[in-house]
Amino acid sequence: MRPPEFPPLPALTRAEGEFIDRYLEVLDQVGRINPARGSDTYGALRAAQALVSHAGALRDALASMHERGETQIHASTLARALRVLDGERRAGRVSVPPAPAS
Repeated sequence: MRPPEFPPLPALTRAEGEFIDRYLEVLDQVGRINPARGSDTYGALRAAQALVSHAGALRDALASMHERGETQIHASTLARALRVLDGERRAGRVSVPPAPAS
């Protein structure tokens, strides 16, 4: 039995790919910090510490795009890339979970 095939990533510039990768790293760290989903302060602290360096890398990726003349963010293309890379699930960790039924 073959594993399922994932849709291909849309064509991205190297800088766009870097932007998406760094954005997802930041998103993952913010999800780990989320007080509505966390379980311990140490894990949140470690994620907050990592967030600083990941945010810097995201800034650098955006600066690189801008310096290369890539001044437009092609939202629909980048959204497709985020979906392929499980961005919806990863972004869901940042939100507040629904209240339990009473």
